[in-house]
Amino acid sequence: MCLRVQSVLARIDAKTMQDTAQNTVRNRSGSGSPPHIRHMTKESSEKTPILSRFNAALAKTRVNFAALFRGDKRIDAQILDELETSLLVCDVGVATTEKILDSIKRSVKRRRLSDREALLQVLREELLALTEPLAQPFEFTQGNPFVALFVGVNGVGKTTTIGKLAARLKNEGHSVLLAAGDTYRAAAIEQLQHWGEESDVPVVAQKQGGDSAAVIHDAIQAARKREIDVVLADTAGRLQTKTGLMDELAKVKRVITRMHPEAPHETILVLEAATGQNALSQLREFHASLTLSGLVLTKLDGSAKGGVILALAGITQLPLYFVGLGETNDALQPFDAESYVEGLLAP
Repeated sequence: MCLRVQSVLARIDAKTMQDTAQNTVRNRSGSGSPPHIRHMTKESSEKTPILSRFNAALAKTRVNFAALFRGDKRIDAQILDELETSLLVCDVGVATTEKILDSIKRSVKRRRLSDREALLQVLREELLALTEPLAQPFEFTQGNPFVALFVGVNGVGKTTTIGKLAARLKNEGHSVLLAAGDTYRAAAIEQLQHWGEESDVPVVAQKQGGDSAAVIHDAIQAARKREIDVVLADTAGRLQTKTGLMDELAKVKRVITRMHPEAPHETILVLEAATGQNALSQLREFHASLTLSGLVLTKLDGSAKGGVILALAGITQLPLYFVGLGETNDALQPFDAESYVEGLLAP
């Protein structure tokens, strides 16, 4: 398998260079960066079916599978090699790709399948079985308040995720308070305050350089006094101190637990789809230090690396509560395994 994987990876490098050149041309003809917060339009209203959202977000990833199932070609070693290449190109990873292929080969042999359409159906079944355990709803009980701590490296979209989730929860009838715990970046504090203004949600913050644990401590106290349902707490993604990031986040968790023995009720890692296999190493590191309870994957629409969800499913069964399917305020959607698989393999 090693020699074949090396050959596949060589083909991937060539394809990646071609795709990068094409994307550069497209980007140069674009209209520039999106605004900080983009409001919903008629074309992206809440009535948009979830399957359509996944189809649109996975368009770049789906290109890798498009040619596999055209025509009436029979199942043979070549089409299985092509499938292997497609999975690796969209960042499923070698280990999970091998598991998927081994399972498919067993199914093909056991069920005596021979045509391309039958292979597509088996692939759907395998991918759905792999990802269904991740599709669990984000739910909370009366926590007085319920505290959700969001962690992750800089640039993955933690603050935006918190802002969009706050708007979503408020629209569902819950009271929400935001804690600007990323005191390392002034922009993060300002961004969260902007989200609070947009959704009419209170924000507890200090000046840049303040104590993150103290900010979240004050937020929980304020939420108790106001009888607010949920506290969504932001955290730093990197620090310029001798204390490591994980040590600082562990301190924040200890402070929260001293105030509220059952809190944080959720410790959620935010990952960015475009980071591909790096998301797996981030998951391992954060989970080892903080004992995560769930995940959010942002910017699924931003690259051809949508297979990273399969890679995550290959190493964890932590719930993937939400995925980012676009720029609009309502683009943060619960992960739906069936829609995701259909979005990958749609014709």
